Amino acid sequence: MIATDPTIQSLIQAVEAADTPAKLVGAVYALANVRSTEAIPTLIRALGFNNPGAALAAVSGLVALGEVAVPELLAQIDGYNYGARAYSLRALAAIADPRALTVLIEAAESDFAPSVRRAAIKGLGQIRWQQLEPTPRESAQSQALNTLLLVAQDADWANRYAAIVGLQGWLTSADLVDRTRAIAELDRLVETDSDGAVRARAALAKQQL
Repeated sequence: MIATDPTIQSLIQAVEAADTPAKLVGAVYALANVRSTEAIPTLIRALGFNNPGAALAAVSGLVALGEVAVPELLAQIDGYNYGARAYSLRALAAIADPRALTVLIEAAESDFAPSVRRAAIKGLGQIRWQQLEPTPRESAQSQALNTLLLVAQDADWANRYAAIVGLQGWLTSADLVDRTRAIAELDRLVETDSDGAVRARAALAKQQL
């Protein structure tokens, strides 16, 4: 659907005027569904409205817009609102644009919010490497793998679990570089991890490769 400017503006105004949580969710869904680039700033703001339904609607709209939403998402990641940051990273991970690599690596390694870390960790396994030229692609894939291998040894079992999801995605999408290191890490997790859920997820990843 291609909306006219007045239509977009009325939808944006509906988001700003919503005076109940339910109205806000409905307004954000309506704005997201038109898939207009003019909606991007408002959808990004909706990530921080402290309304999970509205945030999920905004994520859906941003992901549907795809690569065109990436520059503003990267520029406006909220450094203080961990919920908004988690939703931003969820959108970036789903869009899978390699321009988000640095942000995903930083969040995966050191963000203080667990939900942000896990979203970033999983996102490292979903990047569309084919959008990069061969030389920078090899370097970027190695950077992502190094972070996934680091997080696979994290003290928090949930982060190790997320790293397995990321490693499986990485092995599915990356070139041949460093694959043996990734597979060896899955083997280690299957054999020695202290958490049963982590061991089981690593075994499943190996079966599905």
